[in-house]
Amino acid sequence: MKNELHIKYPPVHPGTELTSILFKSGVPDLVSTLHPGEKQENSERRFFVTDATVATLPPVLPFVKMFDDGKCGEDYLLILGSGEPYKTIDSVLSIIKTALEAGFTRKDIFVGIGGGVICDITGFAASLFKRGAPVEFVPTTLLAMVDAAVGGKTGCDFDNYKNMIGTFYPAKKLYVFPEFVQSLSGEQYRSGLAEALKTALLFDKDLYGMFKNSSEKIKSRDSSSIDTIIQRCMQAKANVVEQDFMEKNIRMYLNFGHTFGHALESLVGLGNIMHGDAVAWGMGRAVVLSNHLELCSAGYKDEVLSILNEYGWETVAIPKIVKGGGFGDRLITNMHKDKKNSGEAIKLILQKELNETVIQEIPDDKIHVVLK
Repeated sequence: MKNELHIKYPPVHPGTELTSILFKSGVPDLVSTLHPGEKQENSERRFFVTDATVATLPPVLPFVKMFDDGKCGEDYLLILGSGEPYKTIDSVLSIIKTALEAGFTRKDIFVGIGGGVICDITGFAASLFKRGAPVEFVPTTLLAMVDAAVGGKTGCDFDNYKNMIGTFYPAKKLYVFPEFVQSLSGEQYRSGLAEALKTALLFDKDLYGMFKNSSEKIKSRDSSSIDTIIQRCMQAKANVVEQDFMEKNIRMYLNFGHTFGHALESLVGLGNIMHGDAVAWGMGRAVVLSNHLELCSAGYKDEVLSILNEYGWETVAIPKIVKGGGFGDRLITNMHKDKKNSGEAIKLILQKELNETVIQEIPDDKIHVVLK
């Protein structure tokens, strides 16, 4: 009798072999783009998911009004609550339950219309539904366009920790309307800009130059600048994801600022600070730590902090939103729970200079220095 038996498996298929990104100019027209209620080429039905805020946007409202009690032809629409408090496993299960009750199959298409939360939970639900149904996105925030909708990370928060449950499951198609950015609140716009600046710091010197030298155009939401930001960020992330889909090496760079930022979000309560604001603060702490460890120069650190301040992000060691003492200890406790850690030290993305990034495990005492 053999003592061991081995079974070989092919790589798990992530739901699609290709993501097609379709850029749409002008005022978003979801009716003529998505044709709700019309039979699809291969007879698939669509299950649309959005939130209460997006559903009331002027470009989206005509689309929503085509659904009578959530149904238009054979297509369905589910409207969830808005924001980070709804990025939960309960919301994911609500999507799955509604699709099951409506008789959807694994060949039908889930379509998330919204920001990062809707894209993440709709993609997660699609990846679980009958072991995987196709998913498409219509990102309506800058953050979703430059980051959340691209590359296949799905998931939800759990027990007050960011993105603790999820899958790698990319969308088959993205419909990108840059004009949606003009309807965002100031804090939503700034949140998306943080992820775009992160991309520039990691991969794109020309985009970094835009943030450094054209701040007034960017802050005023100049349409041409927004188009450039979206396309350059999508191209940069596409290049990374094609090299490292499962986040084994270079894709980890995209977490720059996020280990600090996610810990801050958990500390102050998910939804009480914009994700981009937390990440921007985290990038500031990361460059300060990089300089403290003599990885980057003081000049580079100061320039990055100056750019962060120019766009209105906090760069102080302890953000104003934090209440109570012991901030460093509390934040580091949360940082240890980050899913990217594999040992006792905290794994951080740090920089030597613009577009030169490293991954290092840093002991707690070194991190404490930049949190006081």
